Amino acid sequence: MLQTVLISLGLGLLAGAGVGWLVLRRQVRTVRLAERRARQAERMAEIGSMTGGLAHEIKNPLSTIGLNAQLLAEGLAELQADPEAKARLTNRTNALRREVERLRGILTDFLEFAGQVRLDRRPTDLRGVVTELVDFYTPEAERQGVRLSADLGSSPCVAPIDVRLFKQAVLNLMLNATQAVAQAGAVNGSPRGELMLRVVEGRDESLGSVARVHVIDTGPGIAPEVLAKVFTPYFTTKSGGTGLGLPTARRFVEEHGGRIDVRTEPGKGSDFTVVLPMQMPDPQRPPPPRSG
Repeated sequence: MLQTVLISLGLGLLAGAGVGWLVLRRQVRTVRLAERRARQAERMAEIGSMTGGLAHEIKNPLSTIGLNAQLLAEGLAELQADPEAKARLTNRTNALRREVERLRGILTDFLEFAGQVRLDRRPTDLRGVVTELVDFYTPEAERQGVRLSADLGSSPCVAPIDVRLFKQAVLNLMLNATQAVAQAGAVNGSPRGELMLRVVEGRDESLGSVARVHVIDTGPGIAPEVLAKVFTPYFTTKSGGTGLGLPTARRFVEEHGGRIDVRTEPGKGSDFTVVLPMQMPDPQRPPPPRSG
């Protein structure tokens, strides 16, 4: 009897030691994984800081090049020379100035996308902000042959936002929508299509009470294979685009604890919806899942 008890006790100790060893190994792996992720995050932060600094350093000499190109163009305009040679030099100088401006725009978009974001949140009626955006953007929409309108509802829709960053996010979506509508082309001089901004309140399973700002266009819609990439930095289907407008918009919205939902139907248009919590987000709550 005693022998049986001792054997059982020994087996129990061995089993317990085995389980303990497995638990210890899991804990060691977890700690090592956390350390590796921390090192990777630190490395990515260093790279982000370096690239941001590099972009700033590039902007300074680029501004000098642009200024000198402008002075050169002004000097050529006053120069008494062979008209054909003068025209050739003027065209080259103008091309240089255009490329300088294009590079400046690329650097500005990159710094906006990659730079550190500090929110200055204040409870704000989104209807007023959207009204300002519509007033500001209407001339550009008309120039592109797009009819712009807004549906703001009858009740205040207040959310804690950084007005500047929220405006930039929605403006990026409006620019993207306008370009999409413009692809359809004008028909007999009529507007190429419509762009509507709609503000509504609602409920969301993960965010609770939310404000939704819809940016709806009547463009050609987005094919599924393109939709999967629209928020990927530097991906673009438009000539001359940097591919950072939509990723920057999503980043600003996610900094607010929200997300951007996309509904689209090829041939009928798209609806990019900014979904924002109407309360300050809980810092313990995981971020909402990304769409797209």
